[in-house]
Amino acid sequence: MYKELYAAWRRENEEASLGGLPPDFYSKIADYLRHLNEDNKILDKKSIKVTLLEHEAKNVHLMLNELLQARYKKLVKTITQNQKIPSNLLTVEEAKMAESFVAFTDSYHKFAKSLMQGQAAKIEVKEFDVKVEAQVVKVEPQVSHKRVALRFIKNIPTIIGADMKTYGPFIAEDVASLPVENAKMLVKQGLAVSIEVS
Repeated sequence: MYKELYAAWRRENEEASLGGLPPDFYSKIADYLRHLNEDNKILDKKSIKVTLLEHEAKNVHLMLNELLQARYKKLVKTITQNQKIPSNLLTVEEAKMAESFVAFTDSYHKFAKSLMQGQAAKIEVKEFDVKVEAQVVKVEPQVSHKRVALRFIKNIPTIIGADMKTYGPFIAEDVASLPVENAKMLVKQGLAVSIEVS
């Protein structure tokens, strides 16, 4: 499994496009990591095999983390650019997560477009069976939005700001300046903290 992970990690870091993974790739990686941990627990702590297993586990964690981040960024970029992701490139888990994100992105773009045209935007959330009607707000094109500096404490996908500009995606510890309306919401949701700029 180490060779498969290494090949996937290398491909995602060297190529701009999203590489394909077998549907069960992540479940196999999880099994592989579990076996590494179990083997490490039953062996003598002073043996060479334990040292080698610890190094292997460390390398696996580093590669897996970088692989996940690279794929996340590519998936978000592809979805936010209204491009269809070939399902044969995704694992089972990624395909499920991408479905809901694609639906959210499509709905949000339609909402923003109708709102900018001064039309009432009707949003239906099928999962929770709730209907929400947005109030029509006239937006003056000359409105200037105050901005606030934030430090993100959780990963978040791309968002459309109050000034209708695209921000993100952001990962934990990123720092960015966003419109105050968006900043307040992100802080309230526990996704970011405001920072003082001197």
